[in-house]
Amino acid sequence: MIWESWKKGFDAWESATAKYMEHVMKSPLVLGPTGTMLGGMMKAKAAYDKAASQWVGSLGMATKKDQERSLHALNQLESRLLDLEERLAEVSTNKKDRAAE
Repeated sequence: MIWESWKKGFDAWESATAKYMEHVMKSPLVLGPTGTMLGGMMKAKAAYDKAASQWVGSLGMATKKDQERSLHALNQLESRLLDLEERLAEVSTNKKDRAAE
């Protein structure tokens, strides 16, 4: 019985708080500064990422872009290799068919 009473009180508090927070979060007084802060954080992250990439590059290590370029080239080579294997299998099958005739 105590639990049910507490649960009803909690549910009432949660419902009222959720409605209030939803109203506050839609307010331009909150959204404007929050958007500005988020924009600033994204600019700071971009500057950090650029500085970290330059630092890693200055050590002679591959940067993220270098790795992505290498992986792309490797993927293209693998695709071409698979195509060549398929062609080779077709040619091999055709030669066996001709030899059997």
